[in-house]
Amino acid sequence: MVIDVTALRAHFPSLDGGVAYFDSPGGTQTPRPVAGAIAETMLRPLSIRGTSTESERNAERTVTEFRAAYADLLNVPAQGIVHGRSATQLTYDFSRHLAKTWQPGDEIVLSRLEHDSNVRPWIQAAGPAGVTVRWIDLDGPELDLGSLERALSPRTRLVAVTAASNVLGTIPSVRRIADLAHDAGALLYVDGVHYAAHQLVDVPALGADFFVCSPYKFFGPHCGVLAAAPELLESIRPDKLLPSSDAVPERFEFGTLPYEMLAGATAAVDFLAGIAPAATRREGLTRSFEAIHEHETALLTRLEQGLGKLEVTVYSRAADRTPTTLMSLNGRDAREAQLFLAERDVLAPAGSFYAYEPFTALKLPEPALRVGLAPYNTGEEVDRFLAGLADFLRK
Repeated sequence: MVIDVTALRAHFPSLDGGVAYFDSPGGTQTPRPVAGAIAETMLRPLSIRGTSTESERNAERTVTEFRAAYADLLNVPAQGIVHGRSATQLTYDFSRHLAKTWQPGDEIVLSRLEHDSNVRPWIQAAGPAGVTVRWIDLDGPELDLGSLERALSPRTRLVAVTAASNVLGTIPSVRRIADLAHDAGALLYVDGVHYAAHQLVDVPALGADFFVCSPYKFFGPHCGVLAAAPELLESIRPDKLLPSSDAVPERFEFGTLPYEMLAGATAAVDFLAGIAPAATRREGLTRSFEAIHEHETALLTRLEQGLGKLEVTVYSRAADRTPTTLMSLNGRDAREAQLFLAERDVLAPAGSFYAYEPFTALKLPEPALRVGLAPYNTGEEVDRFLAGLADFLRK
């Protein structure tokens, strides 16, 4: 199926201003149905969850619908869906929950491909517990799985890895990593924040024990979602308030849930499924992500062909990757390029994007320019970016 980009863009009021947004790895624009769901939830009767009044039932239904939507998106049971303020917050929380069972001499394995939100929480939890941190190294833009095999041992308790790099776009073989981790008796924690915006997620197929994503990367509000098997969540005992629910997944959700954010996050999943509707939401998501992949691949090909004619160095060269391209400008300042492009209504940010490990391991120039494609981007916008960058390089 081919995406009707004009029809899709009509749902995004922010696109009416004429800016070409290539900053989707940092967060997408918001469609009306998502904003409408947030507003409707806040304006209708709303109370603490319960069943005795309309306001209580509205809150209860909002939570139930949120869990059902993300169960469909991630292919896990609804009781395995945990809401958090962000993926970073969820990772900090679960690093503390899991570290309560770690012992001195235990080990965890992290990757050099990561956003720092899937590195620092684990390092900071490992230190006080006396746990050794080992690493999966990089081989160019790819993960060196040989280094993972060497890092694993009978003392490994956890492996944490991204499903897609937010700067290089690299999609590592999470299934292979899962198999190696599980063979060693370790759990696998997957940062799917960048991946979930471009690929249909199947948590069991990936082999992830924990999978986190952020709805604001795919048209939703700013919050985070963690998915895991309910049986695994049952085995984890977080610190919590005594009167609060000990049921799974509520035991991991501290304080009153932000019902309006949950409603917006649900609407984002429904919006995605509606790009290519089908009989069920999961089937619609499958069709929609196939269409999104086809559209974004065509745009990425157009972008790469254009960049091939310019004096730039592209670092996003993995065989399997998202439509995200990191580049340097051969001696020119990437922040100056960002400002130059912004004056021409093109937003392509410069920086290191919290990706401390890959920038350090690969000695990437900082800042670098990143172009991230989204379903609402067009070929004309790609051409505008290329023309603007060419003008900057000639300047």
